[in-house]
Parts: sequence; C-alpha cells; structure tokens
Amino acid sequence: MSEFTEKYAGKVTPVGNSKGIRLDAAFFKAHPEFKGEVRATVLADGQVLLSAKPSVRKARAGASEDPVVLAFLRFLERELQARPGDIVPADEHQLKRIGKLVAGVKAG
Repeated sequence: MSEFTEKYAGKVTPVGNSKGIRLDAAFFKAHPEFKGEVRATVLADGQVLLSAKPSVRKARAGASEDPVVLAFLRFLERELQARPGDIVPADEHQLKRIGKLVAGVKAG
C-alpha cells in the first residue's frame, strides 16, 4: 500500500427508518466534494467505492467518468510525482508482451 492511502474511521448508524455511515469530520475537510449526493459502488464483498456525484455542470457537459479508473489514475499520478526516478521507458520486449496481452481486445 502507498503512503498516500488515506484512511478514515466510520460507523454505520440508524438514521430515521434507514441507516447511514458516519465518517470522521477530517474526511469531509479533506474532501469537500462529498458535501452533496454520493454514489456507492460495491466492488466485492466488504469493499465499496464511495463517489461524489458529479456537479450539474459536469453532468451537462456529458462527463461520464469511471470512478475506478479515475481513482487508479489519481493514485498513479501521486506515485509518479513522489518517485519520478522510477519512470523508465518501455523496451521492445515489454511492448511485445503488452501487445500479446491485448491481442483481440476491441476498444469501446
């Protein structure tokens, strides 16, 4: 795990006739984009991805972003900024292996 992984404590709690998840106030201070509506995507048993719903402006612009891909790209960006010396060009052997892995995969 990366040292950039943020973890926040929470607890499931009753909210009227429903249930809610309470998170540390530090989470909302660090991530103000979660002040409105959210979406929970179940990734696997015991694993949920919590996403802030896009703003009206983004929705109008037709932005349909995959939250898992976005999370990975943000992680990758942080890692590359933290360790720029680890970036090396792909060599011919790696490119051939990548080509074999994606052979027959159709885009879209």
